[in-house]
Amino acid sequence: MSPRQLIQSFLRAFDVKLTSKWFLLSTAVGVVAGLGAFIFQLLCQVVLRYGLGLIAGYHAAEPAGEHDWFPEVTADFSIWSILVVMVLGGIISGWIVYTFAPEAEGHGTDAAIEAFHHKRGEIRPRIPIVKMISSAVTIGTGGSGGREGPIAQIGAGFGSYLATRLNLSARDRRIMLAAGMGAGVGAIFRAPLAGALFAGEILYKDAEFESDSVVPAAIASIVSYTVYCLTLPAELRFTPLFGADLSFQPLSPVELVPLAALALLLALAAIVYIKMFYFHQTVFRKLSIQPQLRPAVGAAIAGVFALTLFYAAGQSQQVLAVLSTGYGILQDALNPNINVGVGVLLVIALGKILTTSWTIGSGGSGGVFGPSMVIGGCVGGAAGQLLHDLWPTVVTQPHAYVIVGMAGFFAACAHAPISTLIMVSEMTGDYKLLLPVMWVSTLCFLFCRRWTIYEKQVENRLESPAHRGDFIIDLLEGIKVQTVFDSVHEVQKVPESTALDRIVHLLAETPESYFPVVNQDDELVGIFTANDVRAFIYDESIWAVAVARDVMTSNVLSVTPEDDLNTAMRRFTQRNIEELPVVDSENPKRLLGMLRRKETIAFYNRRLQDLKTSAD
Repeated sequence: MSPRQLIQSFLRAFDVKLTSKWFLLSTAVGVVAGLGAFIFQLLCQVVLRYGLGLIAGYHAAEPAGEHDWFPEVTADFSIWSILVVMVLGGIISGWIVYTFAPEAEGHGTDAAIEAFHHKRGEIRPRIPIVKMISSAVTIGTGGSGGREGPIAQIGAGFGSYLATRLNLSARDRRIMLAAGMGAGVGAIFRAPLAGALFAGEILYKDAEFESDSVVPAAIASIVSYTVYCLTLPAELRFTPLFGADLSFQPLSPVELVPLAALALLLALAAIVYIKMFYFHQTVFRKLSIQPQLRPAVGAAIAGVFALTLFYAAGQSQQVLAVLSTGYGILQDALNPNINVGVGVLLVIALGKILTTSWTIGSGGSGGVFGPSMVIGGCVGGAAGQLLHDLWPTVVTQPHAYVIVGMAGFFAACAHAPISTLIMVSEMTGDYKLLLPVMWVSTLCFLFCRRWTIYEKQVENRLESPAHRGDFIIDLLEGIKVQTVFDSVHEVQKVPESTALDRIVHLLAETPESYFPVVNQDDELVGIFTANDVRAFIYDESIWAVAVARDVMTSNVLSVTPEDDLNTAMRRFTQRNIEELPVVDSENPKRLLGMLRRKETIAFYNRRLQDLKTSAD
């Protein structure tokens, strides 16, 4: 083989056109998602500094790897001012959302999942912008919400927009939506690998992956992570969200027993979280007030609750982690040198469930992943301390249970055990806990199969409208036409010499729509439909002149009893027809019957239902 032939062979195998397409598109999505994450972070800090900071004198603690872009403002701390700021934030956020894009309410990841499955991957261009601004207001004024929902919708929205502008197919649009979602998560949490897996895993309740999106999402996530990190100061670039100083030792295999108990506790807490969230969402939607005011009501309730906790805890600002992102309490709990009591951790876990339910369930804008990390981390940290007191020789690193709890809790809530365990490892920069995290995440996923925080998830690819028709070839492969078509039903044949006058009256006498035409030897020579006759129905002058041969088509698409149903479906769709003549395989002129498309589809639906039943 010559060098030229070798190069050409390589290029054909490499598929340069397809590879270049996804590389360029994914890179563009990644750049926008990375910049979007940076802008969203800036907006959150602006509102935090000059809302809670300047007015209420409250500065929410951030993770060690986060950078403060604005100087800390000096003001006297006032718990009552926090309540005022939260209510104002709820009013502003509610007005923005319900005025410009009502579908941007709540947590954005669910909206992106719904767009993937039910809306051909289409997201209105204004939604990401509205989501970003309203979420920054919600989180920055103390509302309990996460950053992943808004930034996931920013990436997903741009992916959808770009695909639409380029006139790509619905399948490609869905892939770009998923890639954008993964890129946003990979950037904001500095977890590029987890972002790529998150995009494929979060769409389904079962242990399924949207495999088509993994490679584009990986490219987009790497680019977005790089772009976002380049906006940070040199000392924080490419460092984990919770800093680079965390260090753990591999856990003993004996610890798998108490970790199993932790998994059960996390699963129960996740069920409570999900039930509480959707209970409050239902309650708020039934309130007889304008939708724009519901987020303000939710913010007021959350603010009063935080105020009550503050005084009940002896005016400790630590319990105010139930507001905003709450990541500061996780940073403290991960540090073995800082003592965060069991009681405080449990109060924050329960309080975070309530404040998130009130903030996001009322229509406030924000994600549910961030609060899940805080809830799970606090439950895990409290359990770790209690287990350490019971078995100090076995549970030697109680603070490691914070990480295990973070991963296990969200795996239970979101049915995403793989991406979650990778994400938590990337956020903490330590992979020594992969085994216990995997153990707990898997158990939590199994314990919570019936419940999910993302109600727009579908069970699996079979249930997704996005994949309707993907499995039809597999299900119908090998099934013969003779098993479906009705050979007993008498076919309405029309001799080729039949006058048009007789054919017109025949249409009124029979419910049939397709009429095979035969010659004097009863051989199939053509076919016509009721629509073919309608062209002549108002011209009675030719009724006695024209015959069946004049209205039929002689180019007949047919199948034999030995053909499989895949062949039949291709021929149905080739000319968008509803019936096919079934002819003898030895003599194509001999008509055996008619195969109807609806019979084939009905058979397919029965096979699909049988497959679903066996899967259950």
